[in-house]
Amino acid sequence: MTDTLHDGLADDSSSTDDAPVFVTSDLSVYYGAYRAVRNVSIDIRQNEITSFIGPSGCGKTTVLRCFNRMNDLIVGARVDGSILYRGIDLYGADVSAVEVRRHIGMVFQKPNPLPKSIYDNIAFGPRINGVRKRSELDDIVERSLVRAALWDEVKDRVKASALGLSGGQQQRLCIARTIAVEPDVILMDEPCSALDPIATGRIEELMQELKSDYSIVIVTHNMQQAARVSDRTAFFTVEVNPESDRRTGVLVEFDSTKKMFSNPADERTENYVTGRFG
Repeated sequence: MTDTLHDGLADDSSSTDDAPVFVTSDLSVYYGAYRAVRNVSIDIRQNEITSFIGPSGCGKTTVLRCFNRMNDLIVGARVDGSILYRGIDLYGADVSAVEVRRHIGMVFQKPNPLPKSIYDNIAFGPRINGVRKRSELDDIVERSLVRAALWDEVKDRVKASALGLSGGQQQRLCIARTIAVEPDVILMDEPCSALDPIATGRIEELMQELKSDYSIVIVTHNMQQAARVSDRTAFFTVEVNPESDRRTGVLVEFDSTKKMFSNPADERTENYVTGRFG
């Protein structure tokens, strides 16, 4: 990123364990003149899994993509409000979006392995970051695959094409590729939506293991998944302007997952998690 961000990360050693990784204040996202999401304020904490739930079109993925500035890639998109990452404004003029994504990794809905070997998929990011020594790359590849619970399944064929892996294996490979560059945060956008129940279970177990080293934010349509894996849950919904018929995503409620699913404060949340809406 910039020296500003690196200085902030260096200073982080003095922060308290419960200090938020992200502090989002009054966040709104626009595509041109259209406001897709409005007034989202939410904190993401260290070593926790935070789930975003809500009906389609409510802005879950839009908000998620703000955390590593992926919306910068969309023509006409802009962000109002603020997102502080360990006290640093992610959208500050001196902060590089490319460097942001080195600290804040992302796993997408559909597994997207590169058309390369398993080894080269994992080594891709470290090579871009300047790692050239083969022994170092070997260590990074093995360590990342072990962390992603994939090493035992592929250790004898790391030079084989990643496209030959099953869907669940490909998604774990993408997680391994993400952690190979040692990010601070992992964002996951519907990481299990294309997987069968067994592969989904493996990914959920993996998330629980990884949260000891990472903060994880996951978008999911699967409320049972949110209830199983997350520490905190944010519920978003859609409001429709009766004059223009335009839909805008809003954050309804954010709290501990246990409270959100057992005793939510807002009736809209209760209606959604009990299946009466959505």
